[in-house]
Amino acid sequence: MFTSNVHVLPRNKRSIFRIYKRQSLQTLPLILAFILVLAMANQSLSHTPKLTEIFWDTYGVPHIYGKDAQSAFKAFGWAQMQSHGNLLLRLYGQARGRAAQYWGEAYLESDRWVLTMGVPERARSWYTAQSSTFRKYIDAFAAGMNAYAQEHQDLIADDVEVVLPVKAEDVLAHLQRVLNFTFVVNPDQLASVSNQHPKAGSNGWAIAPSHSESGNAMLLANPHLPWSDPYLWYEAQIVAPGIDAYGAALVGVPVLAIAFNDHLGWTHTVNTFDGWDAYELKLVDNGYLFDGRVLPFETKTLSLKVKQPNGTLRNQSLIVKSSVHGPIITHKDGKAVALRVVGLDRPGVLQQWWDMARSKNLRQFQSALQRLQIPMFTVMYADREGHIMHLFNGQVPVRQKGDFQYWQGIIPGNTSTTLWTKIHPYKDLPRVIDPPSGWLQNTNDPPWTTTFPRVLSPDDYPPYMAPRGPMSFRSQRSARMLSEDQRISFTEMVKYKHSTRSELADRLLDDLISAARKYGDQSARKAADVLQAWDVSADRNSHGAVLFDFWVEQIDLKTVFKTPWNEKFPRTTPNGLADPLSAAQALSVAAAKVEKAYGKLDIAWGDVFRLQYGHVNLPANGGPDSLGVFRVVDYAPVNNQYFKSVAGDSYIAVIEFSHPVRAMALTSYGNATQPGSRHVGDQLELFAHKQLRQVWRTQKEIQAHLEERKIF
Repeated sequence: MFTSNVHVLPRNKRSIFRIYKRQSLQTLPLILAFILVLAMANQSLSHTPKLTEIFWDTYGVPHIYGKDAQSAFKAFGWAQMQSHGNLLLRLYGQARGRAAQYWGEAYLESDRWVLTMGVPERARSWYTAQSSTFRKYIDAFAAGMNAYAQEHQDLIADDVEVVLPVKAEDVLAHLQRVLNFTFVVNPDQLASVSNQHPKAGSNGWAIAPSHSESGNAMLLANPHLPWSDPYLWYEAQIVAPGIDAYGAALVGVPVLAIAFNDHLGWTHTVNTFDGWDAYELKLVDNGYLFDGRVLPFETKTLSLKVKQPNGTLRNQSLIVKSSVHGPIITHKDGKAVALRVVGLDRPGVLQQWWDMARSKNLRQFQSALQRLQIPMFTVMYADREGHIMHLFNGQVPVRQKGDFQYWQGIIPGNTSTTLWTKIHPYKDLPRVIDPPSGWLQNTNDPPWTTTFPRVLSPDDYPPYMAPRGPMSFRSQRSARMLSEDQRISFTEMVKYKHSTRSELADRLLDDLISAARKYGDQSARKAADVLQAWDVSADRNSHGAVLFDFWVEQIDLKTVFKTPWNEKFPRTTPNGLADPLSAAQALSVAAAKVEKAYGKLDIAWGDVFRLQYGHVNLPANGGPDSLGVFRVVDYAPVNNQYFKSVAGDSYIAVIEFSHPVRAMALTSYGNATQPGSRHVGDQLELFAHKQLRQVWRTQKEIQAHLEERKIF
């Protein structure tokens, strides 16, 4: 610029310019330093917004810039209502235990469950127990929801308006209903006395610099949950003084549960955790026997209102009895069973998640974890400094006896020796930091197989902490991909995330084909030819996957193997067919069913299994957990022939802690459920093609993909 200006200066002014130029060169370092300071100041200001705004990108992800934390919470409440208003109000109505009053008989059992567990009353005490600051944050979140509903009454369904206004206690009741009384325990689990949730799963990876091609730590977040109701994820970025975090919250929850910032990130997986027990009581007169004494039940009578088809309300009483163990869930035929659940005295879940997202290093992150307010979920962690960690997080009861299996059944409730009253502190929980392998993985298995060579041994922990095995086929597939690639790149991590190869088929397919050709009839031998040509994957164009899946439905995976799972060989067992003749006969039956339903044996996976959400219907890739597929999608029958996606891969994030952080993500079903939103199912096309979206975090990126802006 100076040189070009010299040519237009008059001669008598050139000497003046030369002096100015010489002085400028001498002061140039100072000028550059001053410019750098201004740039740093501007960068700092960008993280401390003067206004509170929501920038909506073209995938419906809200980027919330709050002038302070309280304003950010209010904006987040507004955003969630804009994306999920009808669903949120219905969920909050259920958390109040008044859903039958609002919407009729179909919600009566839900209300009984919520009220018997004491959720609304406990939510009020949880609210009081919050710090004064965090109480204001929850108030602000509720206020944001109410402000949206008041300004956009026409966009809220008439039948859910009855829930308005939302109160802060509703937020905590919803949180409690989802975490403690859906994930930790729910009525379906009680019906079968099983501590495993059938459709809640997840994958999580943490890769250290030593195992990364770039030399940066990487993280994979990949929960598998049902694609409906309280299980839905809501993707967002929250920026306010002291925080710039990107991730996902469970719908209706005011903080991110899976997140990353410029320094670190974490994900959760559903762990093999036992946080509840059912106690059988010995009834005596009007009480129950406990340590040789007869104790009275604590009894209270609640009033339920049930909306009738004609709009009137029918009153119904609900008698809730409790023992020292907890509320009575069954009381008939001279027997009573009481339920005890962890976490009901720990109201700091939201504060802990919030502080995890504000952490800048492993020390700060562990300081938040040590509070143990989150009742369950494995934590998989990575950071910019290169640390990785796997924590078997949970409020694990301190028990006096028994292994994990013992506590899955009905427990004698007549003695204090079986009544737990404390939980294990943080230091007692299985935890791995920076293993020699350079990688950690969890796919809902016990923590003992998080990496190889093994770092954790179940012998070092109480036998009730977690089961000893077996290692699932999905977990074996996960460990195989991590261990067979010594330097994993970001691109490879995205590719591995989308792997649909069946570990179960890799273990059995050759033996099954041989058995069919040796022992099978003509139908089985024809099926063997199809399986021989199969790519051993559940991709949209995989021919043979449907046939194999139908065969798996015909067999018992617990007895089909010749060599059972062995703790000493966790990644190569079980193996082989125990009964080749029966396997061949089962293949013949499966082949007949496939041919009858579809007219051919080699029908493509995507022709039978569909990715369906809202009005979107596409050929699927991904399979059920039973196939040992890393990319999990669960399907439900639409009719006798076709199946639609109902659960599985829900929120996906692949993160590299480079400078700046690199991230790609996907919310499989889209970031909205509200009728009329263009974001209902708008990401399913990417899902169908095994693609992720670039995460936009800077204001420049967001402005370049801006759909809508809201200023408060």
